Amino acid sequence: MSTARPRPSFPAKLGKTTAKASSAAAHLSSAKQLFKPAAHRLGKTDTPVQLQVQVEGLGLDSQAVRHKMVLKLKEQGITDPRVILAMSRIERHRFLDSALVNQAYEDTSLPIGFGQTISKPGVVSRMMELLLQAPSMIKKSSTQGQTKLGRILEIGTGCGYQAALLGQIASEVYSMERVRGLHDKARENLRPLSLPNVHLLLGDGMVGYPKGAPYAAIISAAGGDALPQAWLDQLALHGRLVAPMVAHGTQQALLVVDHMPQGFVHTVLEAVHFVPLKSGLA
Repeated sequence: MSTARPRPSFPAKLGKTTAKASSAAAHLSSAKQLFKPAAHRLGKTDTPVQLQVQVEGLGLDSQAVRHKMVLKLKEQGITDPRVILAMSRIERHRFLDSALVNQAYEDTSLPIGFGQTISKPGVVSRMMELLLQAPSMIKKSSTQGQTKLGRILEIGTGCGYQAALLGQIASEVYSMERVRGLHDKARENLRPLSLPNVHLLLGDGMVGYPKGAPYAAIISAAGGDALPQAWLDQLALHGRLVAPMVAHGTQQALLVVDHMPQGFVHTVLEAVHFVPLKSGLA
């Protein structure tokens, strides 16, 4: 793998904020205040935050329903302990509007505004596991145990959920979003988590982020007709790219690209459905 370059200076670092303790509320409008963990920081413990909120009069134990979600992911074939731990730690309901909180841990995509969606937990965990199954990562794990990925480029920040998850399995995450409203929403959603290795960029994901290259992994939350050349150029030797791409007609499929010494090796996997990949800012 290519020698990692020093991290570029970053104007979009997430600022740290102090979590506020608050009591349970019965109204949806106040539910998000309860999602801020008190006296706890993600990444400092392997124990997920436990909290109790009231949603439309129904008790929602975040830790319990997240545990059920993780069990379903295991039933679907997700086995990597790094992925399982990330899905257990990061609270998906943080990234949704109040009216959708009670659906947060269902294996379904949900609207996040601006014509975009938050991906299914099953698809997100599947793509993360594919990144960790890169030949270079398997080789490292056989000699060094369960290691983290290096620097990741994420195309399509959306509401910030996947960026937060990637921050649990990688040393650094650069996440790009072309829609300013979503970029701002992701910053707001991620700020209470104080994840120092997650950096948000407002920019055209199709051109990537050359200043941070080469990347050990690239992952896209939008699918196009062909891979942008910029992504391949920014993928490190022995790095892996996972993205939805049109495979047959209008049908998307997961595409895995490994950057090997002999060139790029493409593998087409199962059918998926993602929002279309677009260029420019919005």
